[in-house]
Amino acid sequence: MAVDSQGPARSSFDLKSAQLPVMAVALRDTQVAVLAKDLAQRLADDPDFFDNDPVLVDLQHVRDSTEAIDFPKLIKLLKKHRTLPVAVCNGSAQQMAAAHDAGLMPAPDAHPVRTKEVVREVEIIREVPVEVVREVPAPAANAMIIDKPLRSGQQVYAKGCDLVVLAVVSYGAEVIADGNVHVYAPLRGRAVAGARGNTEARIFSTCMEPQLLSIAGNYRALEADLPQDIAGKPAQARLEGEKLVIEPMRLA
Repeated sequence: MAVDSQGPARSSFDLKSAQLPVMAVALRDTQVAVLAKDLAQRLADDPDFFDNDPVLVDLQHVRDSTEAIDFPKLIKLLKKHRTLPVAVCNGSAQQMAAAHDAGLMPAPDAHPVRTKEVVREVEIIREVPVEVVREVPAPAANAMIIDKPLRSGQQVYAKGCDLVVLAVVSYGAEVIADGNVHVYAPLRGRAVAGARGNTEARIFSTCMEPQLLSIAGNYRALEADLPQDIAGKPAQARLEGEKLVIEPMRLA
């Protein structure tokens, strides 16, 4: 009698959930021609700013507009600048349907995260204004620690926590965290804090020389030289409203 010695057939693939950070492009105008002009001006000094990065089109600022968005033309424009438009969010029903017809997948609407710690901070300031000038939410209980240099093209993402880097982040490398980003070495690449919308997140470096900084979707490309009291010195980046500011750190 023949005996089948083979075990269960092994599948050639597995299906798993995955979550990847993407660059959000928040539209403030429905006219693609206006966006094309602004993109060309913004990227004139750094045409290689994007490197086939996946992009989420955020429509929260134009969702009430009555003007239609030419999504095929928008997608073509973004691809021209070496991005990969993959999804859309925060649009009206008509905008989301038009984007879907153009090939963009609907993504969950993104809103800034407001944690319990932030709410407690506001209550403390209101009750005892003399004792508290400004409080910052405590960092996450755990953090991802990187102790090796990051070369151009490398990317590190700290999901749900802070990211601490103890070596140089080279030009072209990217560090991303849902919490704060700490770089105790030269920061010359891209740094993204509050990747899931935490507007209280910050970016710290003992040698601030970044290519790009982003907090909760608000980014600032460093197209010009930083002021002398910041460039190559200990500094931090934080949000004031929707404006990303960089300021020196006064170390004792």
